[in-house]
Amino acid sequence: MRFAVIVFPGSNCDIDMFHAVKDELGAEAEYVWHDESNLDRFDGILLPGGFSYGDYLRTGAIAQFSNVMDEVKKAAQAGKPVLGVCNGFQILLETGLLPGAMRRNESLKFICKPETLQVVNAETMFSSSYEQGEEITIPIAHGEGNYYCDEETLKQLEEENRIVFRYKNNPNGSISDIAGIMNERGNVLGMMPHPERAVSSLLGSADGLELFQSIVKSWRENHVLSS
Repeated sequence: MRFAVIVFPGSNCDIDMFHAVKDELGAEAEYVWHDESNLDRFDGILLPGGFSYGDYLRTGAIAQFSNVMDEVKKAAQAGKPVLGVCNGFQILLETGLLPGAMRRNESLKFICKPETLQVVNAETMFSSSYEQGEEITIPIAHGEGNYYCDEETLKQLEEENRIVFRYKNNPNGSISDIAGIMNERGNVLGMMPHPERAVSSLLGSADGLELFQSIVKSWRENHVLSS
């Protein structure tokens, strides 16, 4: 399986994402600059964290207009897995690939620490290697990670089982303790915590590696075993 690690001006977690996929997962990965106009050669798309375009206006607000985002939308429409982490999640919200918006952390401070997440839905292409209800340790690092949506959207997310991860101890004020959500089709996941920073016990946790393993397992089931 071949992953594209999208790099925007201001991305700073792209190296972590590349390392997680290439060195720890053992899959193919390639850095892709924000002006790329074709992602057909990739099986999965990864939007890393950072401060795309300096986070001017709003987090992810300028990145949504990058050439590559048209290709990311095409990949999502084609059913390819798309993962947006931290700033990548914010970009997915700005493009409309996921519902809701990000606000400043409730504390109005940048937060950087390990957090305990609960796996709310273990039957997705991003979480099938976990157990339902399992608690995992994944670090966060954000100043605007306070996820918000209206009551109707929240009800829809809950009824359609599209909330994949919740915080055990909500660090930022996110509505319904939400840490990660997916689209209706189930192939686009946005999450504020950084699984790519939890892929080895040397980093304090290897719990994030199972997320990437889930993606590969799903891809193999659909493309290798069925062929």
